[in-house]
Amino acid sequence: MNAVLEHCPPPVDLVSVAAANAALRTFWRLSAAWELTGAEQMILLGVGRTTLYQWKHGKVGPLDRHVLERLSYLFGIHAALQILLPLPERAAQWLRKPNQAPLFAGRPALERMLGGQVADLFVVRQYLDAERGGKA
Repeated sequence: MNAVLEHCPPPVDLVSVAAANAALRTFWRLSAAWELTGAEQMILLGVGRTTLYQWKHGKVGPLDRHVLERLSYLFGIHAALQILLPLPERAAQWLRKPNQAPLFAGRPALERMLGGQVADLFVVRQYLDAERGGKA
């Protein structure tokens, strides 16, 4: 057993500044692809204007667990959309297009995601995972 553990990489420190910068770089690319406004970015991340401004200008400290959870759901939504809609522009369109699935009641998925609660991100992620035949 020790021989196996010796060859395992060290655990990733998700609360480090380096991890925060990497996660936010990914989020900025995702925001551009999804054509998110600053207000939408604040809601999705669960942060205020000042924090978002500081992060955009590289003043990043460790991210708290709530932001990390939101990012995890957003990255999962992106990954599922890449599988379901391989053309990047179609993913952005899907997010903003009215959706007749019961979860969305004729409104766009992004509107549900912008409900402000982590649960709003979770249910969209769960829906997409089910659509692609995977697990949440």
